[in-house]
Amino acid sequence: MAEEQIAKGEEFARKAERKIFCGCCAVLGSNYEEAAELFKKSATSFKLAKSWDKAGSVYIKLSKCHMKLDSKYEAANAYVDAAHCYKKISTKGAIPCLKQAVTLFTEVGRHVMAAKHCKEIGELYELGQDAENAKTYFERAAELYEPEDATTTVIQCKAKVAQFSAQLKEFQKAMKIYEDIARQSLNSNLLKYGVRGYLLNSGICQLCLGDVVAINNTLERYQDLDPTFSRTREYQFLADLAASIDTEDVEKFTRAVKEFESATPLDAWKSNLLLRVKDALKAREMEDGDLT
Repeated sequence: MAEEQIAKGEEFARKAERKIFCGCCAVLGSNYEEAAELFKKSATSFKLAKSWDKAGSVYIKLSKCHMKLDSKYEAANAYVDAAHCYKKISTKGAIPCLKQAVTLFTEVGRHVMAAKHCKEIGELYELGQDAENAKTYFERAAELYEPEDATTTVIQCKAKVAQFSAQLKEFQKAMKIYEDIARQSLNSNLLKYGVRGYLLNSGICQLCLGDVVAINNTLERYQDLDPTFSRTREYQFLADLAASIDTEDVEKFTRAVKEFESATPLDAWKSNLLLRVKDALKAREMEDGDLT
């Protein structure tokens, strides 16, 4: 069955190529329209055979046909189809196709489509543990979604930008984003329950900077932003961590983390940043011990 579909796909592709390069038709546009239909059939056959690489390459040829026919929107969709075929085997082929689609969707004013695929690119970079590029594309997605009044998706994308900013040690930027989306979420009954999580993340970023005075000022600012925050476990956790840093007490820091985690498991992002804070605290404790 697969071999039969591959043979069909190859035959449709050959016919499409002949339509393009054969000079026997008087109307060039007609050539590309017929070639486009044949490329679609070819890609479908390759997909049925699960020959994803071949299907992806045919969709790219289909996109070029649509460009010749001055249909950027259809060309963009063909690049998306190519990307989704390549995703079955590797992100390396998928990402360039999605980038082409984003460019074309943007050019024809389809900003929601462009945003959707920017987000998809960010997710693929995230899978590949490429924090820098993931941050860039989630940031671009948020910018494109923002004018479209897609508040929930904008906040999701911005949260990702903050996450990757912190991973890249851009703690001030991460803090600002988390505070901004916390403030934005307070205005929505649907989103306000995420506020304490965003403020906790922002506070952890502040802890990474190691300035005790700034940490305490930050906690006061969070209370001004959301008066209910001071009654949460997240606030008490940050206050306990700040106190342990102030007294350079590693044991107290470790105890606070264990107590919080016994009720609320920490994800890898928080755990990694808190380990960074703990290591810095240990180093300061050792330095002070050497001085005495």
